[in-house]
Amino acid sequence: MDKVLRARAKKAKLSLLDFILKRFDALEKETGVKRTLFAACPNSIDVLKAALLAAKRCNAPIKFAATLNQVDTDGGYTGFTAKEFVDTIREEARIINYTGPVIVAIDHGGPWLKDKHRIDNLSYEETMSEVKNSFEKAMDAGYDMIHVDPTIDFTLPKAVSIDIEVVAKRTIELITHCEGYRKAKAYEKIAYEVGTEEVHGGLADMKVFKRFMELLKEGLTKNNLGDIWPCFVVGKVGTDLHTTLFDPTVARQLTEAAKPYGSRIKGHYSDSVDNPEEYPLSGMGAANIGPEFTEREYDGLMELVEIENSFFGQGRIAKLSGMKDRLWEAVIDSGRWVKWVNEKESPEDFYSLQEDRQLWLIKTGCRYIWENPEVVAARSKLYHNLENHGIKPEIIVQTRIAQAMDRYFHKFNLVNVTSAL
Repeated sequence: MDKVLRARAKKAKLSLLDFILKRFDALEKETGVKRTLFAACPNSIDVLKAALLAAKRCNAPIKFAATLNQVDTDGGYTGFTAKEFVDTIREEARIINYTGPVIVAIDHGGPWLKDKHRIDNLSYEETMSEVKNSFEKAMDAGYDMIHVDPTIDFTLPKAVSIDIEVVAKRTIELITHCEGYRKAKAYEKIAYEVGTEEVHGGLADMKVFKRFMELLKEGLTKNNLGDIWPCFVVGKVGTDLHTTLFDPTVARQLTEAAKPYGSRIKGHYSDSVDNPEEYPLSGMGAANIGPEFTEREYDGLMELVEIENSFFGQGRIAKLSGMKDRLWEAVIDSGRWVKWVNEKESPEDFYSLQEDRQLWLIKTGCRYIWENPEVVAARSKLYHNLENHGIKPEIIVQTRIAQAMDRYFHKFNLVNVTSAL
């Protein structure tokens, strides 16, 4: 089905994603059912595998939205370059005979949005050059969409927000670069996503939203790209890193504002959202979920640790894996948890934090260290200990993740939609 849809998209002179979204619109007219595309942030190989399994079970499309922290020219924290990432998706899909549509995308591609660019104190010119190179490698690998997000400027004081005019100008520059490269390489059309939930209230301010869209339209037309338009605009719809209540009223307002331009609103930070069924009802085009799956992966591993401890207590295992200790040590030693502490918490002493906050930081921070050698070794030992007793640990972990994904496939009205595409 993926190959068939790509051929149909090419014939219609559309990207795969734009074609699928148009089919969603046609199906809505026929059935009255609204749909929201589910995008998984692939922060580990288990999340990748679980997403494909869940998509196959639900007979639905799956979109992978990978940040440059996760997948990039340096391997990111998953260890994948763009080509390795796409090749792995294809290989894992083949293994389980999943033939449905797979959309691969860059998430939050923009200057200084890759942690290493900030740590290395890159200049604007340097970080833009790196981002453009990453975009090129993604297109070489066969990515279907790029989220162009130049909404951070580390040359500005922290209290100063970047002007929306600057955001629009840099967005146009990056899209123009991508289109020039794509056409020079004779690649198929790709889709674009723009905006962020973090600038000027997240484009929830209608004046800012409309100003941005008009500047974008004007700039692309001037650059002879009048036929290029983002299918998604990221909007602030109530959810963020620490909140889980989606605001359907704001979502409807943004959806109506985006319609005249031919774009849909995309929600980020949709993890563990309380009311996912409201997404399609509000007309949301898509939603990203990521850290929630890291937490489920952690929970699955802790379930395995409990089983291992039980066997050890019975004298059925010679040596424990130490999985939990290795995880906690790796997250703390990485220093990545500091990124998520609030102003009332100490970034100097992890154990000075409340216990519930410690656990949350460990769970969400695990995505950064899954590929650390000591963590890989501990997981291998844990799996070996349990496999010796007839347990299939990988299935237990992936089932935890896939169960969380099933919720979104169902609530977003995606089950069996592939057959109707």
